[in-house]
Amino acid sequence: MSFFIQSGNIRHVLYTLHKPLRCLQFPAVLFFCDLLSNRRLSLTSSEPQTRARGVQLLSDVLQEDSAALSQREGLSTTFPVPSGLPTFLILLSDPRSGGAHRVLREPPQRQLRGHAARLTGTAGSGNRFRRRTFSSEELLVTFVSPQTRCAALPPGSAVSMLRSLFQDVHVQSLMIAERACVYNMLINLMDTREAELKSLGADFVFGFVQSMDGERDPRNLLLAFQIARNIVVRGYDLGKFTEELFEVTSCYFPIDFTPPPNDPHGITKEELVQALRAVLAGTPKFAEFLFPLLIEKLDSDVQSAKLDALQTLNAFLSRCEHTDTAEFLQGLWSSLRREVFQTSSEKIESAALAALTALTSCLSRSVLSSDSEDVLGHFLEVVLKDCEHHLREPDLKLVWPSAKLLQACSGASYRASRVIAASVLPALTEQYSSKTQCSQRRTLLEVLQRFVQSVKSSRSTEDDDGVLSAHRADLCGVAFAALSESNASLQVTAAALLASLARQTGLLLEADVRLAVDHLTRLLLTEDDDRVSAAVVECAGVLAELHPAAFATRLIPRLKEEVFSDASQQHSHHAVRRRCLSALAAVSTQPSVVQESTPVLLQVLKSALTGGVSLEEAVLACRSLQRIAARVQDTEEAGTCFHDVIIPRLLSLALQAALQEEDSSGRGGALVQEDFLSAVVPVISTSCSRLQPTLAARTASRAVSLFLDGDVSCLPENSFPPRLQLLQAEEVSWRRSQLVCLLMGCVCALPRGVELPRTDELLSRLEEMSCTCRHPLSYTAAAKCFAGLVNKSAEGGALDGVIQRVRARICRELDSSSSPLRTQAFTLLVWVSKALLLRYHPLSTGLTDQLFSLLDDAHLGAAAADGFLLLMSDSPDVLNRGCHADVRIMYRQRFFSENSAKLVQGFNAAPQEKKPNYLKALSNIVNTLPQQVQVTELPALLSLLLEALTCPDQGVQLSTLSCLEPVIASPPPVLLQQLEAVVGRLLALVCSPAMNVRMSSLRCVRALSLLPAHQVLPFRARVLRALAPPLDDRKRLVRQEAVQARGEWFLIGSPGGR
Repeated sequence: MSFFIQSGNIRHVLYTLHKPLRCLQFPAVLFFCDLLSNRRLSLTSSEPQTRARGVQLLSDVLQEDSAALSQREGLSTTFPVPSGLPTFLILLSDPRSGGAHRVLREPPQRQLRGHAARLTGTAGSGNRFRRRTFSSEELLVTFVSPQTRCAALPPGSAVSMLRSLFQDVHVQSLMIAERACVYNMLINLMDTREAELKSLGADFVFGFVQSMDGERDPRNLLLAFQIARNIVVRGYDLGKFTEELFEVTSCYFPIDFTPPPNDPHGITKEELVQALRAVLAGTPKFAEFLFPLLIEKLDSDVQSAKLDALQTLNAFLSRCEHTDTAEFLQGLWSSLRREVFQTSSEKIESAALAALTALTSCLSRSVLSSDSEDVLGHFLEVVLKDCEHHLREPDLKLVWPSAKLLQACSGASYRASRVIAASVLPALTEQYSSKTQCSQRRTLLEVLQRFVQSVKSSRSTEDDDGVLSAHRADLCGVAFAALSESNASLQVTAAALLASLARQTGLLLEADVRLAVDHLTRLLLTEDDDRVSAAVVECAGVLAELHPAAFATRLIPRLKEEVFSDASQQHSHHAVRRRCLSALAAVSTQPSVVQESTPVLLQVLKSALTGGVSLEEAVLACRSLQRIAARVQDTEEAGTCFHDVIIPRLLSLALQAALQEEDSSGRGGALVQEDFLSAVVPVISTSCSRLQPTLAARTASRAVSLFLDGDVSCLPENSFPPRLQLLQAEEVSWRRSQLVCLLMGCVCALPRGVELPRTDELLSRLEEMSCTCRHPLSYTAAAKCFAGLVNKSAEGGALDGVIQRVRARICRELDSSSSPLRTQAFTLLVWVSKALLLRYHPLSTGLTDQLFSLLDDAHLGAAAADGFLLLMSDSPDVLNRGCHADVRIMYRQRFFSENSAKLVQGFNAAPQEKKPNYLKALSNIVNTLPQQVQVTELPALLSLLLEALTCPDQGVQLSTLSCLEPVIASPPPVLLQQLEAVVGRLLALVCSPAMNVRMSSLRCVRALSLLPAHQVLPFRARVLRALAPPLDDRKRLVRQEAVQARGEWFLIGSPGGR
């Protein structure tokens, strides 16, 4: 071993001996003892290079397997190295370390630490090495840093390490990597030896300040800021070095850092900003230093510095007490007021208002006593003195900045709200009464509404009626007076004010609510302005949630009367009816209101059987029912209403309409239309998805019995013939067979834990209908219902058998080119493939491969390409998370990664006339991927995407352009290599017949101008010529895109441009 020890290549020795020693289970401690004994002469040598090699060898051994030198290895207590402490710095500072101690302590001219000589060592891996020079500090820091993670460090070792480090190592003279080792060592010790470090007192803070002072590397600054944050947050003793710690960190404020392009470390300015902010805002002890710094930065003209200062102030005030701010209140208020009154940026204004709220909240935490000063009261007096008079000015020029400042203070605490409201609200209501111009009155209403929103609703005592209780009459009077005005803007703003008043708990009296309902009802029935209608409906929804009884007894009866009035043939009355249907949905959030509103909507649908309601209004009624089903509170009362009333009535109406059409009575025509059934399905599916398990199971049982057995006993107004056939495709008319879509809504939206009866029989009947029925809606709905049930079926042989049986039937139909049922089989193939793909079923691959093979089919090739869009996109009525389908995360990315190569191979092998199908399929798949995946994966498919731009299908062109735009913004090298082809294909589309294609291609051309100038400058003249015709395009949006794109390209290479 001595021979190897004395050889020059120390790392080679380590890698040569390490594995054999481990294989022989050679005790690591004995190896280390022998190594230290043999290297004693090297460690005490007068030659710097020899000493450096000795230190380097020990460092490599310990870093290679530091765990082997722990106490678990049975390290002897008589060994000169302290027990379980594989760190050379302790050896150097521990008197038991003998010769190792003398390496650095005698004689002075032989010390390894601190001298300026550069020592030679080796760095690298494997058998190839490069020469590098190390300072002694670098060797020791690299040596000791990994050992601080060792859990077996004996007590007192952390203190010894740090004393040696702070006294003998000048950190900022080290290289970047070695400085990082120092910071990581401190972080490790703070996590594992915090008590020992705190025992150092302020000496630890002083040592860290010396170590960090002058750091400039962003990676190391993140580590240093983490250490500083730990110091201030974990309660380390700062002693007399509080200002020094603040100065050494605040010198970086505000952060001005721009990451270099293609930065491998990925450090951003935001990371540095947040890390530094956590330090500066970490302790109130920095108040006397930080407040003057922030005020100074707020006085600067640099917008980013102002924003950073305001955000830091906001964070810092959350840790401060009112005593910390007393000296700086006037300066802070002046700076914040200026940023709001003279703002040039919405971000800065918002940050200033947030900081003012935080400042007021800090002052609100002061405890009032008989002998204490009311700091909050004095501060609010200053705020009111500077702002209140602007609210009383005749021209209201500065009313908004003043109102925003007062609202920010009011929203900070209940105490502040009371003070501000007592002074401001009377002034605003008085101003409103004195103004005659609608614009000024609208402004005052908006200010009032913002003040009501900002008021804190918590009460200081049980006897306290709230901040706004004293002003309730005035505020309600202003709101009701504005609702009575004829000006639409006033009515809209008044509705918003009334909604804000309603949200204040306990503010409105019952008389106020009744009067509000009467005003809203009048506006709903008389005002034709869409803005007023929308505002009134929104306000009614807010009030109805808080005061349901008034709406159930006053609004809904009046709306019902209007909906079924005799003026049904007037055009204006149709608009009123639509508003009434929308309002019924908006107010139905409480079960008590739902029980009153849903019968009205169901009666509207029933009247459609006799032609009393148009198809459009029937569809609107269904949409209102869906909104109610989605928004109503999830209670047993609401679930019972939908289970016992709404779902049976909808099934009954649809079945009754189908039978009436078959009898040629000429009635019920609206309710057999596809538009109506497509509106009913979401009502049923949304209702079933929210049912409690017991009600859901009963609903499933009823639906299965109805469609399999024709059991109509569960339907109201039961006048149907017994044993109706609904799933016999060859025996029933399309009017009945298309009702299978309602079955889909009932059984495919149930929670996954609900057991469905007679599943095998139901699947068999659905399979038969989807493969033999000739009516498109019927076989499509049957295929979707079949797929929804397969998606939720339990894993096992039964499910595999169903899938294999269906696949065999699909293949038989598709393989027969003369079969009249190929379209039906194809539809079933696509939906079953989607059902299995969503849940990662292993048999999905066979079905999707079948779909790939159809891209070459003469009749189904284009449909197969569109089928991939259905596979990858979300379905609104089935196989989505809202219907409790089994949808695995990132199934799109998985499908793309597994099948993109198949598309490329198929495209290369396909005849020319079939290639567009592959391009369309690729575009449909890629267009549904997340943008991050597109940027990563598309370079490999760029040639196909460029080929897709030449496809005559405008849908393919549009989806391909939408894929290319984010890729151009972050161009991979392969795109730059094919820039000539990219520019040529895009310019060919700027004059496309389709407006959307022209706009998308122009956006891509504009994105190309942002590439490096030397890359795109050769195309400048060509692009400018091609962009001239779109400047005269007949569509304004196209001309706008062309102007922006041509302007960017014109600046390339121009004086003052890029």
